[in-house]
Amino acid sequence: MDKKTEIKEVAQLFLKLGFTAFGGPAAHIAMMQQEVVEKRKWLTQQDFLNMIGAVNLIPGPNSTEMAIHIGYEKAGWKGLFTAGLCFILPAVLITGVFAWLYKAYGSLPEIQPFIYGIQPAVIAIILAAIYPLGIKAVKSVLLGILGIAVLALSLMGFNEINLMFGAGLVMLLFTAYKTNTAQSIVAPLFLYAFTTNTTNNLKLFFIFLKVGAILYGSGYALFAFLDTELVATGLLKRQQLIDAIAVGQFTPGPVFSSVTFIGYQINGMWGAAISTIGIFLPSFAFVALLKPIMKKIQSSVLFSAFLDAVNVAAIAIIIAVCYAMAKDSITNWRAIFIALASFYFTFHYKVNSAFIVLGGAIVGYLLWLI
Repeated sequence: MDKKTEIKEVAQLFLKLGFTAFGGPAAHIAMMQQEVVEKRKWLTQQDFLNMIGAVNLIPGPNSTEMAIHIGYEKAGWKGLFTAGLCFILPAVLITGVFAWLYKAYGSLPEIQPFIYGIQPAVIAIILAAIYPLGIKAVKSVLLGILGIAVLALSLMGFNEINLMFGAGLVMLLFTAYKTNTAQSIVAPLFLYAFTTNTTNNLKLFFIFLKVGAILYGSGYALFAFLDTELVATGLLKRQQLIDAIAVGQFTPGPVFSSVTFIGYQINGMWGAAISTIGIFLPSFAFVALLKPIMKKIQSSVLFSAFLDAVNVAAIAIIIAVCYAMAKDSITNWRAIFIALASFYFTFHYKVNSAFIVLGGAIVGYLLWLI
């Protein structure tokens, strides 16, 4: 297959996901797994798992970095930029429209009835995708024990990045002891120490560049960070931040596109553009730097063990996220019905996740009227 065809396929896939990938990072990754592993066979389950582990080791929006990584794997440098931009731009454009409506009319359209049905459908999509990944990830009894421990600690509220690095280090030390080697053990410790101890339009750009460069975990952690960076400093009202969260939940694509909404409220179109560029720019840089060293990491027994444990921890954390989402959204028979039906059609019939989300939104709206 020639490069032009590969670029076209990458663009088509991530444009589709950019317009249909609702529900946050875990859901986006589940949809990508369905598209690139099960449907298109671009990657094996193991390759996809390794990518999940890799993007969880670097700051930034995980699902966006997964898109960039997949594009790079499929079509090189052009694929890297094509996948990232096609995944991000639809969300940015849709969020921009909401930002304009909000600033012009002071409120958002009524979206709750649609969210009501989307959330259970998204949880079902995630769980259906996580099952085969989890089976592939748990390669040993120790990895299974680590996964259960991470799941329990995540449900107790422990920090996601600490759990992932902790699981990785436990597995790395165990493997070093087992193989009588201690090479490269300090590298993950150094990476952890480095990434967890970092501190008009130009100001906006650097605020969001910093956020994109140091923020770990799910996109939802973004809002706590912005409360400190923008609300506490008087650049943004707390109600505007709350409304930005609502837009991020309802619109497809990366949750980080909420910064387009926020930037527009602060400084119009230029504020939206500058903020969006700032938040996503580090993701392209991190993936471009990470990709060349991935093969070296995987060829090392110790780092391979470290990455295996991070993969299992990431799966456990995604399950914990599903549990937290379910507690908030699956609270009555209507939501249970949508969740079970969505899981059945996704897992048994492999129905495209975009149709599941759309169906959930429509059924949710109809049941809301009852």
